Amino acid sequence: MLASERHQLILSLVREHGAVRLTELVERLGVTAVTVRRDVTELADRGLLTRVHGGVTLTRPRGGPPEPGRAAGSMFGPVVPGALVGMVTPSVEYYWPPVVQGAQTTVAAAGGRLVLRASSYDAAEDRRQVTKLLERGVQTLLAAPATSGRGALDLLRWLGSLSVPVVLVERLPPPELPTLALDAATTAHALGAGLAVRHLVSLGHRGVGLVTSRSSPTSRALRTGWRETIGSLGLDPATSPDLDVPVYGTPGWAAEYDALLDRCRRAGAGALLVHSDREAIGLIERARDGGIAVPGELAVVTYDDEVAAASDPPLTAVCPQKHRLGAVAAELALARLADPAGRPVHRLQLWPTLVVRESCGADAVASS
Repeated sequence: MLASERHQLILSLVREHGAVRLTELVERLGVTAVTVRRDVTELADRGLLTRVHGGVTLTRPRGGPPEPGRAAGSMFGPVVPGALVGMVTPSVEYYWPPVVQGAQTTVAAAGGRLVLRASSYDAAEDRRQVTKLLERGVQTLLAAPATSGRGALDLLRWLGSLSVPVVLVERLPPPELPTLALDAATTAHALGAGLAVRHLVSLGHRGVGLVTSRSSPTSRALRTGWRETIGSLGLDPATSPDLDVPVYGTPGWAAEYDALLDRCRRAGAGALLVHSDREAIGLIERARDGGIAVPGELAVVTYDDEVAAASDPPLTAVCPQKHRLGAVAAELALARLADPAGRPVHRLQLWPTLVVRESCGADAVASS
C-alpha cells in the first residue's frame, strides 16, 4: 500500500470513529508500528488530525466564539483613563460594526470615549477624516487606512509622523515601508483559509476550489493561504480552481454563478471555500436550482460568518474574531498612550475560528 493510500485510509477511519488507537491502525494497515507513527505524524503536521496518547483524533481548530458583551482585560499594561479615542474605518457596514463595538467596549471600560468617522477606501478621504478627529482633540487613533493605490504611502508616512499614537486595524504597512513604527492588530486571514481547506481535506475532498468576490479587499490574503495549503497538502491544482465572481445580486450574477458551478463540476472540484457569506448563499441557491445537492455533491465553506447560520443548509464558516480585534486594537492604543516612548512596536494577529455546520457534510458542531 502506498503512503498516500495509507493516509486516506487513516483519515477515513478517524472520520468514521472520531478517534482511533495506533495499535488498531497497525492491524488494519498491515504495517509496522514505526510506519504508522510516521504516517500519523505527517498527517498531524499537515493539520489533518491530532495526536493523542496512544492514538489519533479529528482536529478541532483552537479558539472560542466571539464574546460581544465581554470587555477585554488589560493585557498590555497600564492605560490612560478617560481618554478620547478616534477611529476611522472604511465603512460602517458589513464587517466593521463588530470591530467598532469591540473598540467601544474597551474604551468605555477604561472610562473613555470612542469617536468614529467613516471613510471610503481612499487615501485622501482617510487623511481628511483623521484631520477632523485631530481637530476634535483625540488623544490616540485607531485607523484602517488605504495601504495601496494613489496617495497610500504618503498617508501612511503621515500617520507615522503624528504626535498622537496610531494603531492600524486590519492593516499592515506595505513592503515599501518595512520600518514604519506603528502598532497594528490584524486577523490571520491566510491561516483562516488554510483551516477551511484542511477541514475539507480531512473530510475526504481532493479538490478544493476558491471563490472570491471581485469587491473583496480580503481576497489577496485568502488566496495566499489557500494556495499555500493546496500546495502543502499535495492537491492537484487542476481540481482546485481559483475563481472570481461578481457581487451577489449585481447584474448578470446568476449566469456567472451558473458558469462557475459548471466549471467546478468539469474540473472535479467537490468542495469550495467562498468569500463571503452572500456569495456562498448565492452559489447554494444556483446549485439547488441546477440540481446540485449541497453538501451531497458539493461541500461549501464560507469565510466571514455574518449570516452563514441562516443559510439553507446552514453554512460551515471561518469566523474572524471581529469584536475581539477591535478590543485588542483599543487596548494597544490606550497602552501606547500611557507609555508612548518606552514600548516596542506591537503587531498582533488573531486567528479566526471554524464553525462546522451542515454545508460541508460533516456533523454540525460548534468548533473553534
